[in-house]
Amino acid sequence: MFLKEKLLVLLRDGRKLLGVLRSFDQFANAVLEGACERVIVGEMYCDIPLGLYVIRGENVVLLGELDLVKDELPPHMTLVTEADIKRAQKAEREATVLKGSMRKRMEFLDFD
Repeated sequence: MFLKEKLLVLLRDGRKLLGVLRSFDQFANAVLEGACERVIVGEMYCDIPLGLYVIRGENVVLLGELDLVKDELPPHMTLVTEADIKRAQKAEREATVLKGSMRKRMEFLDFD
């Protein structure tokens, strides 16, 4: 049914994988050919090549067929290098940690 179709696979840890489905079984284990991990940070994205990739079914949250004719991303998204996206991910993580620590410091104000 979906064999030889390009798929988007959302994993339990939040990663998004793209690739051509070559095999699957009743447990949702899947083999993707030409797989890449799509990393999106803000308006930037990068496709990190993974090659032939085996996915354990218990980690699959969502499988979706991609239309080969339509663009996969909105036109405002910018393709960047792997190094740039890693820096952006690190900055985003640091901002999240800072926000959490600031929230803990401000708990005594009881905004609720």
